[in-house]
Amino acid sequence: MEIVRNFGNTNIPCNAGRHSTIMTRLLNICLLIFLFSSCSSQPTEKQKAETMNNRYFSEEDFNTNYGKEMVSAITVYERMTKSGFKENALAIFDFDFTSDKKEKLDSLAKFLTDNYNFKLKSPEKEEDHWIVHGDAIELPYTEDILMFWALDLYCKGYEFDCRLNGYGALADPKNLTYLNLENQTADGFHKKGIDALNKRDFGAAIIYFTIALKLDPKRKTTLQARGYCKNEIHTWKAARKDYDKALEIDPNYVDALLIRATNKDDAGEHNEALQDYDRVIHLEPKNDLAYFNRGNTKFNLGDKKGACDDWAKAKSLGSPYAEDRLNAECK
Repeated sequence: MEIVRNFGNTNIPCNAGRHSTIMTRLLNICLLIFLFSSCSSQPTEKQKAETMNNRYFSEEDFNTNYGKEMVSAITVYERMTKSGFKENALAIFDFDFTSDKKEKLDSLAKFLTDNYNFKLKSPEKEEDHWIVHGDAIELPYTEDILMFWALDLYCKGYEFDCRLNGYGALADPKNLTYLNLENQTADGFHKKGIDALNKRDFGAAIIYFTIALKLDPKRKTTLQARGYCKNEIHTWKAARKDYDKALEIDPNYVDALLIRATNKDDAGEHNEALQDYDRVIHLEPKNDLAYFNRGNTKFNLGDKKGACDDWAKAKSLGSPYAEDRLNAECK
């Protein structure tokens, strides 16, 4: 039996403000995210700079090491397999976070306990920093799954200004166990995924959605939901693949078209995003969210008149956000 651990590295920032309330429709959350990223109510650059200057875990470090963290997760998995771990076997990972203040680790520990069902110990002082140790719940892992799980923890650490310092799991080839999927349904695992998503446990949500898709590969709603979780931990290309698969199943799936359009906007592919918004409006001419977001996209492309026209149409259809954009940009 060998314990394999990873130490160091960080990842790209997840906006702490990108919270979602209990979700009844993924679409609404995704469009609200786009709204928050494009509206003028964001903190000023001076405020951002002051906040970042006081951080233990800087945005620069976060961004610089994102790719390294992806590679590190793959390396950890490869070491586990060399020790006898098999794909989709169950594992319990231990982990630890560091920060400069005990209070930050206390807040993170409470969040992980309440929402992830993790078990955490009390933070301890170590030289010039504090550290907290914990254990995750037992879940099945593959190489990709471990990467998504680790990136989610990095994002959560950043939100609480804590750094994920390391993680590892025991690999005993003689005592591997697996999920018993007999009499289990795709719908049951989809519901578990939605519950995890609502708690912002994107790592577990991706695992549950992946199991649901193994049981029923044609579940377009599950593909869309899994893509959303991948998007939230900034694996945009992986998210896009899930949206594309959902639309291969149903080319007129409006929710997937809308969330893929926001994904394209995030990637700077504004012209491509317009095509998806146009398709949604063709399918649902009274979709105020499509008009609102298309207006944001047109504004980013320098088409102010087109943006104002779309925001006005969104307002006429009942959008609660369009008026602010009209007042800010279309006087």
